[in-house]
Amino acid sequence: MRSKFDEQLDRLNKEMMKMGSAIEDSIRKAVDALVKQDAELAKKVMLQDEEIDREQKTIESICFNLLIQQQPVAKDLRTITAALKMVTDMERIGDQAADIGEITIKLSNQSYIKKLEHINQMASETMLMLIRSIEAYVEKDMDKARKVIAYDDVVDDLFEKVRDDLIAMIQADSANGEQAADLLMVAKYFERIGDHATNIAEWVIFALDTKGGFDENASEHL
Repeated sequence: MRSKFDEQLDRLNKEMMKMGSAIEDSIRKAVDALVKQDAELAKKVMLQDEEIDREQKTIESICFNLLIQQQPVAKDLRTITAALKMVTDMERIGDQAADIGEITIKLSNQSYIKKLEHINQMASETMLMLIRSIEAYVEKDMDKARKVIAYDDVVDDLFEKVRDDLIAMIQADSANGEQAADLLMVAKYFERIGDHATNIAEWVIFALDTKGGFDENASEHL
């Protein structure tokens, strides 16, 4: 019975990695489409969200089967519960990548009012946070999860930089207002993706630490 349970847990881990890879790919494409103003690629990102939604349902099905059929002990129950919570955040990341795709289509025929270096950097940092948080779950690595949580400050600082730049542009020329609002929303989506990666890392710690403690002095380097 335990061997069958472990086989299903292994399948759960593989599906979590698969969903994480799909989301990473979606974010990467969304950024590429935004930078290159590629409307067709942006549309593919929006379609990819459906694949991510299907993967969420697969993972939820595995979790429910483990809960109903295998009667997990307390430690396993925390792992399964964490997975169910994590996929909700993962699915929302997919939604936000699709939202960025939608804005990209809107802006595809406009000249950008500012360079996208900080938004691009936000995308890179949030992808790294996402990858590390999923790895922390599969590898049962609490330290890696704590580092993801600490790293969210880096993304928040980048968002504030983008926000301040765009506000200054609007103040200098109100004609920039509409596009500035769209770019600010893109930056906000990346900031939210960082928040979701942080949530995932917190659920990893929930699964591994029965005391539920968090290390406030975690390294800021992933």
